[in-house]
Amino acid sequence: MPGLLHRFSVRRGVLVLLLSLLVVGTAVLVQAEVEGGEPTFGSQTGADAGTGVSHVVTLSERVIPFAKRRPLHVPTPVSTVTSSVMSMSTPIRMLLPSPTSVPLPTPDGTTRRIVVPILMYHHVAVAGPDADAIRRDLSVSPAAFEAQLRYLIARGYQPTTLTALMMHLQVGEPLPSNPVILTFDDGFKDQFTNAYPLLKRHGFVGSFFVITGFADEGREEHMSWTEIAFLHANGMEIGSHSYTHPSLRGKSFDYIVWQVLGSKEAIEARTHEPVRFFSYPSGQYDQRVVDVLRSAGYWGAVTLEAGSLQSSQRPFEFRRIRVRGTYDLKDFDHWFNHWLANP
Repeated sequence: MPGLLHRFSVRRGVLVLLLSLLVVGTAVLVQAEVEGGEPTFGSQTGADAGTGVSHVVTLSERVIPFAKRRPLHVPTPVSTVTSSVMSMSTPIRMLLPSPTSVPLPTPDGTTRRIVVPILMYHHVAVAGPDADAIRRDLSVSPAAFEAQLRYLIARGYQPTTLTALMMHLQVGEPLPSNPVILTFDDGFKDQFTNAYPLLKRHGFVGSFFVITGFADEGREEHMSWTEIAFLHANGMEIGSHSYTHPSLRGKSFDYIVWQVLGSKEAIEARTHEPVRFFSYPSGQYDQRVVDVLRSAGYWGAVTLEAGSLQSSQRPFEFRRIRVRGTYDLKDFDHWFNHWLANP
């Protein structure tokens, strides 16, 4: 009997040990799964060491097959502001482009600069009698907008897209003579009801930057997903203006990912077309935002910086010409030519 009890105790001890090893192994796997949701890279090395500037690992440096990629964890939004983006204590992580992303063709090594006016609109509607100064400034009436289109046509300007501009800057693909690009921020419904019919009537294409969270919520003043998809199906270029339109300057990596990658994938799910361009909410951005955009598969971005000189060396800082609601055609002519002469 004592021998039998001894053998039972040994077997029970072995069983307990095996169960303990199983628990520990499972915990390790779970931890690896949590930490492996997004690839992170080691500490700063080489020229970056000691500078306080994190090295951004590009897709060409490390490629992970999409089949092995874990689903992106979308974090709960936070509003933590870092004291200095250029002195991050940890390296910025790499994002893998979404399945529909199309890599930018390899630049041919030629630095190109070209004057291309990119016009910036918001509302294309008559501001109501109760509109404040900001709303009046953002509201170009349909009559004024059509007069501006006629102005451009009369002077030989030909519409093009941000995609075409980028292909010219990077690999030298030709642009039409006297190119002009029309962009529309915020995804207001009057862009669909008022601007789009006028664009089609006069043979123009537009680039529309939408706030995807507002489309999700079905906000009355903003375009629905059906309307956004309709614009795309009818030749318009659709870009992201973030998820909820916050300032992105000084924000954490996770917060920027939530705003720019989530909105990109939401648009692509409806249009089945890669989203290549971003418009910075309120024009606020910093190097971390640019790094995340590039890693997420964006080709470039438009800013609020006034001007018309576009450069292959600054694809995430395209300049634009704001069209104010207070402009008559004489004002439009003045400022349009001012920024052509001072690009």
